[in-house]
Amino acid sequence: MIEILTPAELGRAKVSGALVADILHTLKNRSAVGTNLLDIDRWAQAMILEAGAESCYVDYAPSFGRGPFGHYICTGVNDAVLHGLPRDYTLADGDLLTLDLAVSKDGVAADAAISFIVGESKPAESVAMIDATEHALRAGIAAAGPGARIGDISYAIGSVLTEAGYPVNTEFGGHGIGSTMHQDPHVPNNGRPGRGYKLRPGLLLALEPWVMADTAQLVTDADGWTLRSATGCRTAHSEHTIAITDDGAEILTLPNHS
Repeated sequence: MIEILTPAELGRAKVSGALVADILHTLKNRSAVGTNLLDIDRWAQAMILEAGAESCYVDYAPSFGRGPFGHYICTGVNDAVLHGLPRDYTLADGDLLTLDLAVSKDGVAADAAISFIVGESKPAESVAMIDATEHALRAGIAAAGPGARIGDISYAIGSVLTEAGYPVNTEFGGHGIGSTMHQDPHVPNNGRPGRGYKLRPGLLLALEPWVMADTAQLVTDADGWTLRSATGCRTAHSEHTIAITDDGAEILTLPNHS
């Protein structure tokens, strides 16, 4: 299903997007050496409920997971890149942490992800990998606008990631979003320009470049959810929800105080 939002629905999407961004901003600031992933999940739950919003994850049970997910946020550490199930793990100095959050408020969802390094140790390779996903995300957003096609976004993202030297997995990528979290169209993180669905004003897309340092192959953790790099290498993931407008693309998941 591909949804085109009305102006009123777009207004609600902006509220959901700002909420997602503000929660992620707060969680990043709270995440430190010694923080437990289950504490991050509890903090996310409290902020979502306080805002009168709903988690897109708690009851989520797609075919690729051992559902329902049962938690409020995805937490991936080091080699865990997607769908990270919160667990009893205490963050250490230098850990690369990915937080992925989707919430729905007043019937419209928004989705975003950030990767960052915990503590004082900043491994150069990890910093470069995070930077590459953020650069690719900016390129994908710049390629989005009315009349462009999904392939234009995918090509822009993939060009940045491959030029930076990372293998690209296209099994999981960006997606449409609206009244539900995951919708068509699928937005692969690599592709051919001029191909795919033609973008229209009112379309919401969650763009999410993610990479693994030396492989494109994923393995599923014993928890049935967490996707890890097949080689155990580090990973990174950046995501924004955008709205296609008459003038281009508007990022909805920026924190109010950024």
